[in-house]
Amino acid sequence: MKILITGGAGFIGSCFVRYILNKYNDYQVINLDALTYAGNIENLEDVQDNRNYTFIHGNICDKKLVRDIMSEVDLVVNFAAESHVDRSITGPEIFVETNIQGTLNLLQASKETGVERYLQVSTDEVYGTLGKTGYFYETTPIAPNSPYSASKAGADLLVRSYFETYKLPVLITRCSNNYGPYQYPEKLIPFFISKLLRNEKVPVYGDGLNVRDWLYVYDHCSAIDTVLHKGKIGDVYNIGGHNEKTNIEITKLILMSMGKDESSIEYVKDRLGHDRRYAISNDKIQSELGWKPSVTFEEGIKLTIDWYLKNQDWIKNIENKKAGVL
Repeated sequence: MKILITGGAGFIGSCFVRYILNKYNDYQVINLDALTYAGNIENLEDVQDNRNYTFIHGNICDKKLVRDIMSEVDLVVNFAAESHVDRSITGPEIFVETNIQGTLNLLQASKETGVERYLQVSTDEVYGTLGKTGYFYETTPIAPNSPYSASKAGADLLVRSYFETYKLPVLITRCSNNYGPYQYPEKLIPFFISKLLRNEKVPVYGDGLNVRDWLYVYDHCSAIDTVLHKGKIGDVYNIGGHNEKTNIEITKLILMSMGKDESSIEYVKDRLGHDRRYAISNDKIQSELGWKPSVTFEEGIKLTIDWYLKNQDWIKNIENKKAGVL
């Protein structure tokens, strides 16, 4: 069995590559990644010599490359995406190019080569925002509020259309906020840790009461694996951790873990179009496929903070590359 994992040098993608190689001895993994700013080949140093692993430096927007690779692939899992909301606000064009056109290239190549299953990794942000109560369900209407989430919603609709029109064997997963090792340090948890390591203040948007549901990355990997192999073709599956936390709760937890106090917080102007609350229902994936998270938030956040503290060189290498030092 050959599986193409796109965006496999990024945060969740690299963890999924590692997860698959550890679980399936008979799977050949092809990792296609453009190594943009958030893609880091160092994330996979521990598997680069694995005989079942192949890395290809390339972009899903390259039609010919995608078609050539797909000719020998059985399964596709698409992680490749521009994913940072702030970047989408200041430069939305690349989000449309990668997240929509790139997905279209993968779908078309999958149709032409007859892949067995294509799984699109999406986000709960396509649903928009929630009030103080309620959850996102698979039947919740799509209502994205940022260029990032709009581009992901557009990709999801393309995936659905290829099932309805061409009967392509597709699946879609929509996850809540992931956390864990190897996350690019522009996202909240690693960003705050890296700031505090330099004795700098951490910026908290608005009043800090925006709510997110947090999911440990390797729980997400196990859920994707479950959907890929057991999910009903054409369906959407929500994946969440049932760990709703405000941004200020997460901030204070990080401060406490690193021996800092609230004087290290700097409240800043709120982000444009900042969704107030996300919360996702796991009912479908639990009842139909038997999956549920295995790592509690308390366990996961400790593992995560410990990893970043023990891997400060990893953070420094990324920051040096960003600054043009390396």
